[in-house]
Amino acid sequence: SMPSEMLLKIFSYLDAVSLLSVGCVNKRFYELANDNGIWLKLYTSSLQPKWTVWKMKSKQTETVSLGCAALHDKKPGYWKKEYIFKQTSAFKTRVMRLVKLIDPYTGLPCKNKEAMKVSGLSWIIVLKDKNGKEHLIEKPNLSFKDTSVTMLWYGTDWPCLDILSTLKLVGVTPLLPDQSRPPNKNGPRRFSLIAEYHLANLTENSVAVGADELVQLFSLNPGLLVGIWKEKNEIAFVMASLHYNQLLERSILGSATVPYTPPPNKPLLDDIDPEYGLHDYCLHFDLHGSSCMYLCGTFKGLFCRKGDIENGYLRLTAVSLKDSRRHLPIIGTFGICWETDVFKGNVKDCFMMDLTLLDETGKPFWCFSAPVPMELSSKASGLYDYMGRIYTVDYVDSEGKVCAEFVWLEETKEYIAVSLVLYISIKKVNSWYGTNY
Repeated sequence: SMPSEMLLKIFSYLDAVSLLSVGCVNKRFYELANDNGIWLKLYTSSLQPKWTVWKMKSKQTETVSLGCAALHDKKPGYWKKEYIFKQTSAFKTRVMRLVKLIDPYTGLPCKNKEAMKVSGLSWIIVLKDKNGKEHLIEKPNLSFKDTSVTMLWYGTDWPCLDILSTLKLVGVTPLLPDQSRPPNKNGPRRFSLIAEYHLANLTENSVAVGADELVQLFSLNPGLLVGIWKEKNEIAFVMASLHYNQLLERSILGSATVPYTPPPNKPLLDDIDPEYGLHDYCLHFDLHGSSCMYLCGTFKGLFCRKGDIENGYLRLTAVSLKDSRRHLPIIGTFGICWETDVFKGNVKDCFMMDLTLLDETGKPFWCFSAPVPMELSSKASGLYDYMGRIYTVDYVDSEGKVCAEFVWLEETKEYIAVSLVLYISIKKVNSWYGTNY
């Protein structure tokens, strides 16, 4: 029953976040909270002097009358949209400025953690059932590596797998970040879709990674690991591994329904010769569990001659069976640890693979972070230095393949990486350089 004039006066003392929140109370509050007079005052007071469009004195700005053209000619909510757009644009500029500094070791932004903290960025998964109802799962456990971040979600009240249709991985940031106070879960937030996965026939349409006494692990591209309880067809946990390359862009710059699309590469003139092949590539390669590191290596000067092109792929050899100088020992035994509210486990003979391949100019050419299984090979090691069982690892996506071999030494209880070969899709190379192999 309070008059609208009184409510507008009260609303005029609120900050932008509170004003957006009060607009969710009911239809009347929503219409009043869209008042152009209130939002124009917020808009003009938030601008720096050099950005000010209207050359008015500050007192004139604060006492803008409802008859002013800036208010009268605009639809309700116009200045609210302008204010939000201006604030989010400035926020994105600040965050993107932090990731411009590149780590020469990995070729990736070296201030990812700082940028994530400044942005208030978090990640959630959205489970959608076949009736269209959505279930938000928040607050994952995070583990940061050199080139990726691993996230683990678990809970006791997840929907049954049989009724689920899709899973969305989403980056979440406050709509109007405030450095002076922590993000409010109930405040206005912005969603950025990173990837969407189809869960129908999950066990049939995904890659089986491994199992222990309690769960089975299934991998979905890109970088998602789903743990299913063995005793019942329900999700035990979800683990996502995101590579730092374009991590912030995908987590911030996309929309709630459409993922961020990076701009095409702009190759240098004459930087590739199909007769010469690829040259001077650099590979940064990590193998890790959810919280521990098994192998970390950098391989420089990788190249591919014309004779190494076959079956639609260009071959880059980082570790060769014949060159024992590049064979690498593995720290510990492979496995992915998991946990829920009650149980813990370790699925052996699998791990997370982080790959960062830089082109000859140092730009990230092919990057991913994904769970991969190991398989025992039927052939025995023919290497004089290493006599033991051979395990193979194969990863495939739309941009290329990775093939690796490890020898298990029973005497020392360790793995030795004896082969690591990358196969780059010709389509990827052609789209990157604008050439035609």
